[in-house]
Amino acid sequence: MRTALVVHASRHGSTRELAEAVGRALADAGLTVDVRDAADRRDLDSPDLVVVGGALYRGRWHARARRFLTRHRRELTERRVAVFGSGPRRDTPEAWGSSRAQLDRALARSSWLTPYAVTVFGGADPASGKQRRDVRDWEAVRAWAARLVTP
Repeated sequence: MRTALVVHASRHGSTRELAEAVGRALADAGLTVDVRDAADRRDLDSPDLVVVGGALYRGRWHARARRFLTRHRRELTERRVAVFGSGPRRDTPEAWGSSRAQLDRALARSSWLTPYAVTVFGGADPASGKQRRDVRDWEAVRAWAARLVTP
């Protein structure tokens, strides 16, 4: 049975919800999936696939996502890795482009990492906000995750 580890770094829970949706889609495709916070110190064990998701804040990828990459560098060089960022809370070309550029800059700092899939999903305002914007596209999340299973 193939296995996957999906880790997330989220401040308000939106990125965690995206990671859980990725995990469900991978499980629906037949993988055994573990979804956990990037701050979790457990070993990676030996998943066939590692998905790392982190929120994009003020021009940077979430610190726990960056630390996860650093902490597990050796193991990640030996596995298939996919990466996502959750970012724009406005559905405009400029917002999407800015979020993708932020994620690309963050990944460039880990030049040893060669993810085979990288994407940005829409983000959401904290649930406690008066006016909550949510541009997450759940069908796009499921479709991206399903593509991760194909060799």
